[in-house]
Formats: sequence, C-alpha cells, structure tokens
Amino acid sequence: MPPPPLPGKKRRIGVMTSGGDAPGMNGAVRAVVRMSIAKGCEAYGIFEGYEGLVQGGSLIKQMKWEDVRGYLSEGGTLIGTARCRAFMERPGRLQAAKNMVMAGIDALVICGGDGSLTGADTFRKEWPSLLTELVEKKELASDQVAPFRHLNIVGLVGSIDNDMSSTDATIGCYSSLERICEAVDSIDATAVSHQRAFVIEVMGRHCGWLALMAGVSTGADFVFIPEKPPSENWEDEMCGIVSRHRRMGKRKTIVIVAEGAHDLSLNKVTPTKVLDLLSNRLHLDTRITTLGHVQRGGRPCAYDRMLSTLQGVEAVEAVLDATPDTPSPVICVIENKIVRQPLLKAVQDTQAVAAAIKAKDFDRAMRLRDAEFAEYHNAYMTTTATDQPEMRLPKEKHMRIGIIHVGAPAGGMNSATRAAVAYCLTRGHTPVALHNGFPGLCRHHDDQPLGSVREMNWLDVEGWVSKGGSEIGTNRGLPSEDLPKTAYCFEKYRIDALFIIGGFEAFTSVSELRKARTEYAAFRIPIALLPATISNNVPGTEYSVGSDTCLNALVTYCDAIKQSASASRRRVFVVETQGGKSGFVATIAGLSIGAMAVYTPEEGINIRMLARDIEHLRVSFAKDRGQSRAGKLILRNEHASNTYTTEVIANMIREEAKGRFESRHSIPGHVQQGGTPSPMDRVRAVRLAVKCITFLEGFAGQSKEEVVADAMSTSVIGIKGASVVFGPMERVEKEETNWKDRRPRDESWVQLKKIVDTLSGRPKPEDCCETCGKGK
Repeated sequence: MPPPPLPGKKRRIGVMTSGGDAPGMNGAVRAVVRMSIAKGCEAYGIFEGYEGLVQGGSLIKQMKWEDVRGYLSEGGTLIGTARCRAFMERPGRLQAAKNMVMAGIDALVICGGDGSLTGADTFRKEWPSLLTELVEKKELASDQVAPFRHLNIVGLVGSIDNDMSSTDATIGCYSSLERICEAVDSIDATAVSHQRAFVIEVMGRHCGWLALMAGVSTGADFVFIPEKPPSENWEDEMCGIVSRHRRMGKRKTIVIVAEGAHDLSLNKVTPTKVLDLLSNRLHLDTRITTLGHVQRGGRPCAYDRMLSTLQGVEAVEAVLDATPDTPSPVICVIENKIVRQPLLKAVQDTQAVAAAIKAKDFDRAMRLRDAEFAEYHNAYMTTTATDQPEMRLPKEKHMRIGIIHVGAPAGGMNSATRAAVAYCLTRGHTPVALHNGFPGLCRHHDDQPLGSVREMNWLDVEGWVSKGGSEIGTNRGLPSEDLPKTAYCFEKYRIDALFIIGGFEAFTSVSELRKARTEYAAFRIPIALLPATISNNVPGTEYSVGSDTCLNALVTYCDAIKQSASASRRRVFVVETQGGKSGFVATIAGLSIGAMAVYTPEEGINIRMLARDIEHLRVSFAKDRGQSRAGKLILRNEHASNTYTTEVIANMIREEAKGRFESRHSIPGHVQQGGTPSPMDRVRAVRLAVKCITFLEGFAGQSKEEVVADAMSTSVIGIKGASVVFGPMERVEKEETNWKDRRPRDESWVQLKKIVDTLSGRPKPEDCCETCGKGK
C-alpha cells in the first residue's frame, strides 16, 4: 500500500541525477533533501537515475538530514546515474509511475542534461494516462492512485558543456572550465620553453562554450566551436594569425578545438588536421593534447557549489508553489539571478541549436545561445588579434586611454588590463598604463630611464591573462593625496579617458576625481570603473572581479581544514575570512562548504548568538556518534566583532564543550587573495573590460563641457540581477553607498545568509531560550 499523502501543501519530493555526471550535482541533492525536510516535507533519493525509478525497491530511499552530510565537496554524483533504455519506452515509464505511487512520491526534481529533462517532461505529460493504465491493469486500485493524480517536475541543469538554452551557466560547467584552464596553464610553460604549438581538444559536441571560454581564459590563438565555424579559408586565416603572433615575438601557440568542431560545410575539424597545418605549413613543433574525462572529474569549484545549492533550494520552492496547471520549470541563472524558465521551451531551444547547426544556419545557432555567449565570442575575436583594419575607428575618434589599478590586488586585474589594451589597439586607441596607482603616477611619472607612465603594446600584455596580482602595480593611495600633481600628469601625458580597475579605494578615487572637475580641467574626461576586489564591496554591482578567485582559494583551504576536523570526528574549526566590513566572502564560502554558522559585520555577534550555536554543537555532536564527515566549520568575518575574535570564539567553544568535543581556530589570511585567477574571474574581466573601453570611446570627440554635462561620464560597471549596467557615480555615491562601512547600502547576498542557516540546521533565535541557548 502506498503511504497516505502528507497534510496540507507538504510533499514527498524525489531527487535524482541523470545523464553525464557533473561537479556540483551532489550539492543540488543536498540542497533538495535538506530544504525539503526544513519545509516539513519528505525527501527521497532515487539512485542510479531513471534506472532506479524503473527498478524501484532499494533504489528509492527516503533521505534523512545526515544522509547528505559532506556531499557539497564531492565530485560526480553520490546517488549515481545510469543510462536507462527501459524508461525510453512506455512500459518502463509505467513501472516507474507505479514505483513512485507506492513510495508516495508526488514531485520529482531531476538534475541532468536536455535528454534527461526531455524524458522528465514526457513522464509528466503521460502521468494521468499512466495512472489510468495501472488501474485498468489492476496493478493499483483507483483509491490508491487518487491522491497522486498530479505530478510536479522541476529541472536542474547538470552539464559540464553548458549546453542548455535559457541559462548562463549549468551546474558543473565552471568546474570543468577550471580543469581545462589548469591543463592549458601547465602546457603553457612547456610551449614557451620549446616555442611549441599545442592543439588542445575539449568536450562539447554541439556546444562550444567550454572551448570558447577556455580560449578567452587562456589567450588562445585560435578557437574552433560548432556554433560559429571559421571562414571558408580558415586554414589561411589561422596560419596568418599564428604567423603574425610569432613575428611579434610570441613564443607559443595554443589552438583549442571543441570535439564537435567543423567547417562551414560541416566537415569535421580534427586536432590532427590542425596539427598538420601548423607543422607542415608553418613548420612549428606541434603536439596534440586531448583532455577527455579529466574535464568531468574532480571536486566542484566554489561557484558550482553555490549555484547547485541555490538552484536546489529554488527547486523545492518551485515544487511547493506549483499547481496542477503550472508548466514544468527548469531552474536557471541569468547573470547573478536565479530564475525559473519553462522547461519545455528551454529544451526545445537547446535542441534547435543542434538543428540550426545541421542546417548550416550558424547565425541562428548563435542567436539561440544566450546573449552572454555572443558577447564573449565578440570579446574574444576583438582581443585575440589586434590588426583588424575593419574594426579601426577614424583617426579623429582615437583616444589616449589611461589604465590604472587602485587598491589591493585581485585575481583578474591582469586579464582585464590585457583585454583593455588589446581592444584599444584593435580600435586605434593608445593604451597608457599608469603604474603603481596614483602615488606611482605622481612620484615616478618622469623617472629615468623608465617612468610610471608607459604606452602599452600587445606583446607587453599577451601573457597576462592567467597571471594573478597586478602586473602594472596597484596602490591604496587616493588622488586627493596630491590632486594638483595628478591633474598635471593627466595633462602632460594627454590622458583622454581613464579606465580604473580596483575595489573601494578605486570607487573613492573616481568619486574624488568627479568632484574635483570643477577645479581641474584635466579630470573632465570620461572615467569608467571596473570593480575588482576579493571583498565584493563596491557599490553599483553585485559582482567584483577577484571575488570568485578568493572564494575558490578559501573553499580549498576549508576543505582541507574540514578533512582534519572530520578525521578526529569531534572537532570544530573557527575560520577567519577577509572581506573588510562586508560579509560577502564569509557568507558565500559558508554556503559553499556547508558551514554550521557564519558571523558577519552586517549581523554582528552577541553572547546569546554564541550560546545558541554552542548548544547546537553539543546536540549535533551528541547525535553524530562517531559518524564519518563529522567535522564542523564556523566562518567569522575579520570585522564581525571587536570583542568576539576568532580565537576568543574558539576558546569559548572549547570551554563550554567540557571535553566532549574540541575546538581550534584558523586564519588563512592573504591566501584568500588567490594565486592564479579563476576562469570565471578571467572571462568576466575580459567581457567587462571590453564593455568599459567601448563605453569610454563613446565620448570620443566630445568637448570637456559636454563630458562634464553628462552624468554618465563617470560610471561604474556592474552586474545587477540579470543585467550588466553602467551606474552614474553621482547617483551611486548618494543612493547606494554606505561610506562609513565601505560597502553598498543594500547587499543582494544578505538574503543568502538565511539559506546557510537553514541548510546547516542552525536553530532560529525564536526557537531557543535567550539565556542558555537550548531549544524551547
């Protein structure tokens, strides 16, 4: 007999992974299971994908809170995935429907690719007729199926290829891109040493996202993707670009080929064919590297952990919001926003890309990809080869564009600078690097033999895309330290526009330059700010270049700490994070590692909060009874409290534990600034830098008076929700800036703190005694 339905809106929610595995799938399973339980529902794991749905029995298992402990950091899928031919036929789906009814499951969350999600939607459409058939065949009684007349399906896209339309990123794609970039970065050293060429094949049968993003992230010389084949004379075009790069002094050649690459006639472009061209025509010592399933494996990066968690939470909300008439949704991300899209349309658009490619309608194939894909392709094409006469502006539109880094170093600063320089050269502008920030400009601009103001050429920056730190130097000094000298330097070196890359100090610098325009004509030029800081505390944006690199470094560090804590079974670590007076880093890292608690400056720390958390630790360790993955982490932002420091909290926990468990503190410090920039920071830096230079050149030819009259002439570029926008500094300063705490007034990520607490099982204040912290 199937169990009776749960009361009210509560549901029994099944979760399964299907198709190819992808890093982050386990995070989605954990989020669905824990959010279901937190909402008063029951969660069921369906093991081995659709095969488990058809086989039933022990492959459909109720999941408890502790069953998914430690899932976040694991690669692949711990509940398994398998190809299932039986589900492709109606008899298999009939058996699956029976198994679901017998388990009492009335909603299904499926994490997989377009094929898996297509199968899910078919299952939902057939559901009423499947139940009718089960009753007619007397396999189930009509009263048994009556409570299960409606099935809700919610899709999550788990795919390393990022091949689903309607979303900017799929679960696993950035982890896969990280594997590719690590490999290419390693190959880079050998290529430079021997002046070799390497042809690197990456996954992507119908989607060139991995190949394109790898090309942007590594500064590849040429990229082959299915959606946008090269021109008819691609052999000459590729050899021409590679030859020009070699003549300019480049010692290496990297060509990236998607496994589904082809020419305009759909003839396959193979790595071997590219190798033959480079070897025979250009006489380059060339090697092929096929990365294969290395791209699919390994632990998920911070972004995939965050994305899978947030989408898993949203999937449960979608189940609970659904009515019998609600179309099946797929949970997507557009820029920085989690959204629900119609599942069937997303699948149809995805399959339409393959159809468009087959029909040689490549313009349609590009249109069917998200707008971000086309932007990245354009950015790559304009920054990989600077001698493109058709893109050069008329001479009267040429500008001398100053590029300066301000504040602490952040991963991706060099990637942004490289892209800006390459785009400037392509358009005919003169990029001028202002070394070591504003103090460097003022003090060393006329040093001999080499001053701090230097015109840049392509070879100067060509190898910067994967370099951390700041190659032109950065400094926290502000222009207000010597405004007259700053203005003098701007005039002396004829700076027509300024591109600033940096954090809150950079934001403050733009504000100072804007206000000083009344006194100094030299500052009456267009100025664009690209936020780059690990703290992600710049007003006007929800994302700063460098924050993803920081999160990856911190998550890797915390994984190692958690392993130590788990090995001893009964230990909690209190880890201190950077981030200034913004709790972004602590909160997102807490979401990505499954922290038990996160302390931020926005919320602060008080004795009652600590009492609740210590009591929660006591209860949690008492339940563990020696189970694996039992280590616990608490994250504390460096400015969360002046009194309750990281060490003090660890000591308080140790004292209150009375020997039942241990406590340690750990401070990663500047490790969080990261080494090599993450692929996300690299590609976003390139895209946003190109947008900034395009924005600046829009003011070419305008008088100083016209520039000053336009409020947009000093702007910060930002990602807000589902859009990339330029915000006028005057408005952002007045309406969006908390100057005292050096952060935005409204921080979009603050709402995620509740999700961290919910998924860690942290008790709510109202459910606990104020004095002792015990549950009421």
